[in-house]
Amino acid sequence: MSSKGTANKDLIENFWREEIGFRRIRRESANWSFIEKQPPRIKATLEYYIETGDIRTSSKIAGLNLSVFRNILKQARIPVIT
Repeated sequence: MSSKGTANKDLIENFWREEIGFRRIRRESANWSFIEKQPPRIKATLEYYIETGDIRTSSKIAGLNLSVFRNILKQARIPVIT
């Protein structure tokens, strides 16, 4: 494998390692009792965000603008990691 191919593979592996770590942080930080009390659509969206970290898609699924969704994330103690 060329050095460019190895570098790309290392970059991709590093990305996924970081994403798995971010997911763990979101899960561990979340206020699950708050999440469980939310309406089904919001609860599902919060769980989707915890798993994916995709804030834009999450806010669209929830039917909320980004600012309102970020406020709900804050109430749920789910960090926004970029």
